[in-house]
Amino acid sequence: MRAIWANKLRSFLTMFGIAWGVGSMLLLISVGEGFRSGQHKELASVGNDVIMMWGGTIPAVPSQHTGMRPYNLTVGDESAMRASGSFREVMGLIRRSDIKQQSQYQSAGGSVMGTEPNYPAVRFLPMSVGRFLTDGDLRDRRRVVVLGQKSAELLFPGRPAVGETVLLNGTGFQVVGVAAKTGHGNDDGWNQQIYIPVTTMLEMFPIKGENIPQDALSSIQYQPRVRGENESAKSMARSIIAARHGFSPDDPESFEEWDTIKSDQMVGKIFTAMDIFLGGVGIVTLALGAVGIVNIMLVSVSERTREIGLRKAIGATKRSILMQFFLEALLLTGVSGLIGIGGSALFMYLISAAIGGKGVEGFDPPRLVPWSAALALISLSVSGILAGLYPASKAAALEPVEALRRE
Repeated sequence: MRAIWANKLRSFLTMFGIAWGVGSMLLLISVGEGFRSGQHKELASVGNDVIMMWGGTIPAVPSQHTGMRPYNLTVGDESAMRASGSFREVMGLIRRSDIKQQSQYQSAGGSVMGTEPNYPAVRFLPMSVGRFLTDGDLRDRRRVVVLGQKSAELLFPGRPAVGETVLLNGTGFQVVGVAAKTGHGNDDGWNQQIYIPVTTMLEMFPIKGENIPQDALSSIQYQPRVRGENESAKSMARSIIAARHGFSPDDPESFEEWDTIKSDQMVGKIFTAMDIFLGGVGIVTLALGAVGIVNIMLVSVSERTREIGLRKAIGATKRSILMQFFLEALLLTGVSGLIGIGGSALFMYLISAAIGGKGVEGFDPPRLVPWSAALALISLSVSGILAGLYPASKAAALEPVEALRRE
């Protein structure tokens, strides 16, 4: 300790390099993990292993591309997909944003979704009060509605919504449930949606337009039987739709799709590469700090040659000299490493407090990742050993007579 304290500035600068390397490595990795976790939650809030398909455009004449015509997905397409047995869940969906919603207190303007009872199994929709749609609602084409959290607040401010009536384009629908809030911050698009049976939607509010079938759907959303079968599930879905609409399933331009499983995997690969890069930057910084410790210890050996000679002359062994310089290097490395870990943890806490502790859309608060802390400790140990061993061995190898006669 006296030897370290005798060169305060030099020791401080060396320790600062190590602390900076450890702290920056942990902080960079934790920020990357915060983005990874936030993006994963964003995709999870959309649905559970869901693949979405919309209508597209196909050649007006088979095998030719001189003219294109649009096609719509239908209830028949959904039934064919369900009958194939190749999917865990299949759900048809109709979405319209031009239906007026009104209660006796207020009006709202979110989207109206005609959907099926398995919607919460495919998409993320926790219930706050009441229930979601049932098979009986679908079969009997009941005029029932499930409100999103924001829609319930707008239509029934400060009042319970379940059991009340909502007018959709002047027709009364009984509220049977209210969904819980989803998403982050002020993004209330998902929370202003309301849900009615798709059979009721087809009967009262079908999709309008030229050459649009009576049973047209806005989207078919499905899940592969297991998460890893997303590509084969998409291939099967394309084959079924193409066969029913008379075009080749090998034309990717004919399909409008979003595979959330593939998106999640891509996000994971991006942030894994980012973690490797940022961790590498931190390790390089740490290595530079270790080089600084090697230098300071070599200088220390040079400056303390007579001390080493005197100690060896009165009986100090090579092992004791080796241990003294080795422990000095290890102490410098260990203390500065702990300072770096503590500093990065404090900075993570401040970032978390600044964003409210719950994160923002697409980003979770950074936190100390166990594997990165383990990597930091291993790197520290290696750095401390390498930084101490060489200078210590140089000191231990000095001959007492040669050391004593040096000025």
